[in-house]
Order: sequence, then structure tokens, then C-alpha cells
Amino acid sequence: MPDFVAVQGIWVMFRCILINLVPREFMNRFLSIFTLCLLAIGNAAFAGPIDYERLDARLQTAATKPDIVGLAVAIVEDGEITFAKGYGETHIDGLPVNENTVFRWASLSKSVAATVTGQLNIEGLLEFDDSVSNFDTSLRLPNAGHRQAKISDVLAHRLGIVPNAYDLRLEDGRDPADIRRALGALRATCTIGDCHTYQNVAFDVTTEIVERVTNYDYRAVAIQRLFQPLGMETATLDRAGLKQTGNWARPYRQRRSQIRPQRTDLNDSYYRVPAAGGVNSSILDLAEYMRAQMGLRPDVLPNSLLDMIHEPRVRTLREQRSQNRRYFGRLRNASYGYGWRVYDYAGEHRVIGHRGAVRGYRAMVLFDPDRDTGIVALWNSSSRRPVGIQYEVMDMVYDIPTRDWMQLDLGGSSGAVAAR
Repeated sequence: MPDFVAVQGIWVMFRCILINLVPREFMNRFLSIFTLCLLAIGNAAFAGPIDYERLDARLQTAATKPDIVGLAVAIVEDGEITFAKGYGETHIDGLPVNENTVFRWASLSKSVAATVTGQLNIEGLLEFDDSVSNFDTSLRLPNAGHRQAKISDVLAHRLGIVPNAYDLRLEDGRDPADIRRALGALRATCTIGDCHTYQNVAFDVTTEIVERVTNYDYRAVAIQRLFQPLGMETATLDRAGLKQTGNWARPYRQRRSQIRPQRTDLNDSYYRVPAAGGVNSSILDLAEYMRAQMGLRPDVLPNSLLDMIHEPRVRTLREQRSQNRRYFGRLRNASYGYGWRVYDYAGEHRVIGHRGAVRGYRAMVLFDPDRDTGIVALWNSSSRRPVGIQYEVMDMVYDIPTRDWMQLDLGGSSGAVAAR
């Protein structure tokens, strides 16, 4: 990329030479033409690396695949929302998806819980090192481990129990508080604080802690402290909130790989653990949330808070193995902070993100906080295909020869394709 300051210097010298060599009657026309060329060079110097035309064409193709119903994608580049568009339909033979269509965030909601807890930490209302037992919660852990478990252990999934403990009980309609009490009967898988084992029901003890500290419903706290200040008008944390605009994506799940997804029920299971999986919003509001997580809204999220929740706290070795196998090592050195995953992209660039899944919905966010650039996506099926969007975009950002990450061109394979 050329240095625009250097280009300006060359122009000044060249102009001085021209004044002495070119006849005056041709000077103004020559200078006008040359200035236009110079501006083109300058714009090229600052042009972004993301090929939006190619990306849009790829996403249009993705939306025609039988495993996709609706899809919304947004990009923040250099701190600004530069792309936001919907593809497909809110439901089969329904309305077109647009940038205001509301989807579920699923586990992206965990970053909201960590962010709100971080706000309370900064205000001195709690400490990340406080014991969970100080807040009289429903959480019980093997060997009375809840007495030593800290808020930080909850937010980093370091509670020493089997991953996704008793999620099926939650999906069967059991009360989350009752399920948390039953966790004490499990066998410990490691010492609390020593290993990462991903949780939903246990993570949602954050809801109880926030409510104990503020004396307000968790949903109201998240809206008042985070969504409203960020102008996230479509962001809610319940089933009614998903449906209230009328422009919402219905859930689908895929029965077999080569047929259209089958409609599934919209259930309340993960709305009953709002800190773990309860948020809904449009893609535009998710993009605005990502901007705030980049540090671009310090009036709402100061850097001191973001540094706390984005700092890697525990290695996620199981995920690292999975990422290497599926995505050729694009995301390396996988770790978990507080409600956020942290990686090295292609071994060189620090990125922060998360993925989410509940029945009939998927969600994704990945961004580089140093470049203020990232990608968010929401879709209403169980397809893994859109997971590849983040790699196609970030490969462009880092000028890495990309692959057919969405498996559009080569019959499902991951063969290499031109970056743009």
C-alpha cells in the first residue's frame, strides 16, 4: 500500500517542475487531469481489502442452498458498519430477510452477561473474585465446590463439571434453579479454576448474581445498561421480544444434508437461562454491539472493562483440536475470556469472537480489535455453511489466499479459491 504523504510530496515537486516546463495555456488542464489521477492513487492507498461485490455474490449463492432459509450478515471495517444485508426468507415462502429482521443470538448472549457483570465490577458492586456463595444462589457443585467457585470461574466456564451439564433437563422443561441445585451430585472432572468445560445452566447463575446485586430483573438490567445506551432498539431477551416486530425469522432444522430444512418449534428453554442464551436482535444491532466491543463506544464500555472480559483466562484445547481439523488452523491458540473466545488468526492476528446455537438458529461474531474490523452473521437453520463466512471475510482482511469456506463452488469440498 503506498504512503499517501509520500505521494503528496512527489506531487509538490512534480508540480514545480511542470510550472517551468509546460506552456501556461496547457497548465490548468494538465493539472486537473493529473490531480484526478493523484486522488485515485490516494483512494487506492486507503481502500479497504474486503471485496464486498464478491462477498455479496457468494452470500447470494449461499442463500440458494437447500440448507439455508434466511441469513443476515454485517461487516464493520475500520470502525464503521460498511455492509449489512439479508438473504433468503424469514420462513419458507415468507418475507425476504433484511438488515432489520430479528434472529436469536443463542450463546452470543454469554458475552452480554460478562459485559454487564463487568459494568457492575467497575462500579464496585461486585468483584470477579467474589465467591458465588456470597450471593445466595442456586448453584451447587461437587464436593461443595460452589463455596470456592468465583464469579470469574462461572464466566470462564471453569467450574470443574462435565461440559453442557444437564442441558437436556433444561430442554425438557425443568426449572433452571432446580437443575443448578442438582449439579452438586455430579462427579468433578477437574479442580475448579483449572480447566474449561462449557456450560449453559451453570453459566446462568450470572442471572441470579446480577439480580441480587441490582435488585432488578436481569433482562431489565441488560436492556437499561447496555442495549438502550447503544441504541439497540431490536435487542430483547424473551420470546415475546423476538416476535414483537413482526419481522422475525422462524426456526428451522435440517433433517438430511440435501433437502430443505424442516420447521421446528419455537421454545422457551434457553430463554429461561437468559445470561446463557436469551438475546434476540437484528443484524444491525449485533453489528453495533460488536463496534462497542471493539472499544468504539467508551461512553458505554470503557477500555478497562473490555480488557478484563477479553483477556484469555483458560485454554480451550478441545476446541483447538476441532478448529484445526475443520478449518486448517485458521483459528489458533484458542482460549476463553469472560463470555468471549480469543484466538490467533492464522497464527499472527489476535481476534475475539463467539458462536451460538439453539434449536433452529445459529449466530456468529468474529473481530480484530486492533483493526476495528469484524463480521457478524445470524441465520435460522442448523446449517454449518455460514460459519465459513467469517473465514472468507477475515482472509480478505489479512490478504490471505482464501478457500471455499462456505463450500459453494466445489460440491461441498474446501478447495482453494481466489481471494477476490
